[in-house]
Parts: sequence; structure tokens; C-alpha cells
Amino acid sequence: MVLKTFGWSFAITALGLAFAAWQWGWEAFGIVLILSILEISLSFDNAVVNAGILKKMNAFWQKIFLTIGILIAVFGMRLVFPVAIVAISAKVGPIEAIQLALDHPEQYEALVTDAHPAIAAFGGMFLLMIFLDFIFDEREHKWLAWLERPLAKLGKVDMLSVCIALIALLVSAMTFAVNAHTSTGSVDKSATVLLAGVAGLITYLIVGGLSSYFEDKLEEEEEREHEEEEKAKAAGKPVSAIGLAGKAAFFLFLYLEVLDASFSFDGVIGAFAITNHIFWMALGLGIGAMYVRSLTVYLVRQGTLDDYVYLEHGAHYAIGALAVILLVTIQHEISEIVTGLIGVVLIAASFWSSVRRNKRLELEGSTAEA
Repeated sequence: MVLKTFGWSFAITALGLAFAAWQWGWEAFGIVLILSILEISLSFDNAVVNAGILKKMNAFWQKIFLTIGILIAVFGMRLVFPVAIVAISAKVGPIEAIQLALDHPEQYEALVTDAHPAIAAFGGMFLLMIFLDFIFDEREHKWLAWLERPLAKLGKVDMLSVCIALIALLVSAMTFAVNAHTSTGSVDKSATVLLAGVAGLITYLIVGGLSSYFEDKLEEEEEREHEEEEKAKAAGKPVSAIGLAGKAAFFLFLYLEVLDASFSFDGVIGAFAITNHIFWMALGLGIGAMYVRSLTVYLVRQGTLDDYVYLEHGAHYAIGALAVILLVTIQHEISEIVTGLIGVVLIAASFWSSVRRNKRLELEGSTAEA
């Protein structure tokens, strides 16, 4: 099972590291390896959250997620995105941006640093909305019950998560963005942060709204088909499906891709602290992205989220922490080690709580049988 799920990840790792050593030497080998580990550690919470969405899809769409989806993730976010940042910031074409990255890495890094406030605001708002919608929702299982119960009651207020997210954006624009950190020093980026943050919020609402809409449609259609099948069985006539699942799965897939892009912001930006070489960056982060995708499918197929009910909670708390960190980094630099460790600690804590819960239920079941 492990080899079947992670086989492509192992193969890409071996080929990628071998190519880096052959093409650029052992220094590139080491940097690509470090970037791969960085991406995996920063994106583990991404895999947990993705698994909660991917389990709603059939095997076909899971394969699409691992094939076409990984191409979008690697080439879109890990290669095209850094180039697009420079192209937009420097007002140059993509080819010129690549030449700039190869021939003038210091200038390339400066342009990316200048674009960081906008990136942090967009990604921070998108991730913050994910966390708020999760924490304000009434759920069967509660990890931190003392916190989640009152927040679930507050969540009955319409548009509360949007209001809180906008307040967080305004506070960030009035505090961190006034003295935003750029390559030329502290600069007022309030307008840029506000615009990018609103864009992140709108992106979340549009993609998440479409996904929810087609999920609801799918559930309604499945219920209708089930009723028709029952009638058909009585009459001895089969009923054909209309294929709405494909459209619903497509928008879930789109949601996953946008979600992956938002999770990738910290990895892409953090990579510049290690290297300015765009191809080393794309190779290392791409290898890490492969493991994140494989881990997502593994969690789904093993039913891990059903067995360890608090894992999803830990991942969403990590998302909330990452959202706050992204907004803070508009002005202050925060080590990628800190960012990665927060996610790992929260998910590890939720996993341990899940294990303790399972042991307690087993003990209670054994006691009841006795």
C-alpha cells in the first residue's frame, strides 16, 4: 500500500536529486533536498485538510488530483508563480523574468521581497477564512471543547467569519502594512495589502461557494436517484445516472488547487531564504509537493481521518496559525523553522489526542462487555 501510493514520489525524488547533482553539483543536491523537506514540513497540514475534501471524490478524481493536479501544483505554484511575481512587480515579460532570475539573482530576490506584503495578505486572508469557517461550524467531535463549543454557538451569526477576516485585514493594513518589510526598507503598503487581502477573500468565497453549491446539488441528485432506483426496482426497470458527480468533483478539484496554492505561499517565499536559483527552488518544492499529494491520498485510502477524528482539527488550527503568521510577516520576518514547527506540533498534538480517545473508547467498550 505504501509503495503503491508513494511510488511516484520515491521515483521523482531519486530522479530529481540525481539530476540536481549531475547538472549543478553536490551543493545543488543538498539545497534541493533541504527544500523538499521544508515543503513537506510546511505542507503536512495541507495534506490533512486536502484528505478531508478528497475523500468525497471517487477513484478517478483522486487519480486526476495526483496527475494533472500535481502538474498544476509544481509548474503553476513552484515555477510559474515566482516568475509571475517578478514579471508583475518589475513590469517585464515572463521570459525576461526568468533571465533576471538566472543572471541577476539578487535583483530577482529583491523584487520578490517587495511583492511579499501582497502575497502574504492574499494567502493570509484565504487561509484565515478556511480556519474561521471550520471553527465556527457545529461539529460532532470537538478537540478543544472549552473553546469550540462557544465558538460554534457564535457561528450561528450570519457572515461572522467574513466580518472577523475583514477586521483582521484592516488591523494588518493599519499596523503591519504601514511599515511593511521590503528590499529598500520599511515602506507603506497599506493600499496594496488591502487590495490583495480583499482579492484573497473574494477568491475564497467564489471557489468555496461554487464547491459547496455543487456538493449540495450532488447530494440532492443522489437522493433523487436513490428514490428513482427504489421505484425502478419495484417496476423491474433500471435507472441511468445523469453524471452530475463529474461537475461537482470538478469544482472540488478546483477548490483543492486553490487551497494548495494558498498553502504554497509560505513554502515558495521561504525558499528564497535558502536559494535564489529558480530551478533549484522548483525542483525541491516540486519533490515536496509530490509527497504532500501522495500523503493526501494515503490518508483517504487508509481512512485515517475517520480513525483519528481530531487530525482535521489540528490541521485547521495550524492553518489559522499560518494565516496569522503570513499577516505578521508583512512587517516582521519569522523563521520558516518556526512556521513549520507550529504546524507539526499542532497536528502531532491532535493525533495524540485522537489516539488517547480511541484507547479510552476501547477500554469503555471492554468494560461494558465485561
